[in-house]
Amino acid sequence: GCGGNDNSSNGGTTNGKSDGGTAAPSTETGQPVQLKYWTDDRHDQEYIKELINKFNETNGDNIQVELTVMSENYAQSVDIAFSSNQAPDVLRLKSANTSGFVKKGYLAPIDEYLTDDLKAKFGSLLIDDVNRFDGKVYSLANTGLTMRLVYNKDLFAKAGIENPPKSLQEMVEDAKKITEVGKAEGIYGFALNFKNPKQAFDRSVREILSLSGHQGLGFDLKTGQFDFEPYSQVIEYFKQMHKDGSILPGAEALDIDPLRAQFAAGKIGMYLSFSTEPGVYMDQFPTEINWGGALAPTLDGQIRGTSEIVSAGTWLGISAQSANKEAAWKFMQYMHGDEVLKT
Repeated sequence: GCGGNDNSSNGGTTNGKSDGGTAAPSTETGQPVQLKYWTDDRHDQEYIKELINKFNETNGDNIQVELTVMSENYAQSVDIAFSSNQAPDVLRLKSANTSGFVKKGYLAPIDEYLTDDLKAKFGSLLIDDVNRFDGKVYSLANTGLTMRLVYNKDLFAKAGIENPPKSLQEMVEDAKKITEVGKAEGIYGFALNFKNPKQAFDRSVREILSLSGHQGLGFDLKTGQFDFEPYSQVIEYFKQMHKDGSILPGAEALDIDPLRAQFAAGKIGMYLSFSTEPGVYMDQFPTEINWGGALAPTLDGQIRGTSEIVSAGTWLGISAQSANKEAAWKFMQYMHGDEVLKT
């Protein structure tokens, strides 16, 4: 994914090293403008491949995009690529990495490319420190995701459980029941990708608290004070599942994809994740199990808040090292088309 090509006749790169200039797409030499797009989104990679293939076949500027889908080490790979002047032209941006990428000088502003139509379409959605930093725009909004409890309906039925849990106490009890009937076959009631605690908690504790009425990531919007006591309440239930032996052994070393593979194999009763999982089990980890999604449980079974919408603020950014920024913008503009975003 970090290999460079000699594109010196096509935008100012030599042996994969960029001079940072901007080159317009051109077909004068007959050689296509090569763009590299890096992402850590694996749930929708089949759809993105289709989009890129269509763009490569239909764009009139002789632009060819190469997709690289990475795993959990995405941010580190980006750091290495930029330090060695082998950065991709287009990068997947998320709320967790955009600010850092801007501070490190990885991203190019896109203000000069924004037409009046695009400003009208996206202008009200631009947020400081999300899309816009120090008055410069680096990304446009994308579709948002919600969170769900993902559960194996077959295992629930086997354990005599009629419905997914609405409270954390029910989740603890259900996880224990599933483990009791399935442990002999290596089946456990609950799992999370605890190898990355922040990701695990962002998929679970954050949503549980939000639905329970504690929004603001520990900041009490009513009192204006930080209060993490509700977090400890959720963690107590997680500790109880661990004490009961209801959590998949080795979960502390699980990334999200190995967890999904175990769920697809019917070894996990339930976990919490983004609303992207249908694509995962259709394309990435095809499964025959009967599974479903439900709202996350709350502290006491009552919904006093809302389900958060995450990852909606950003999507694509253009590398400051790219020698083909105008070509990268044409691809970025294509990806923000109405039909692409709706699908």
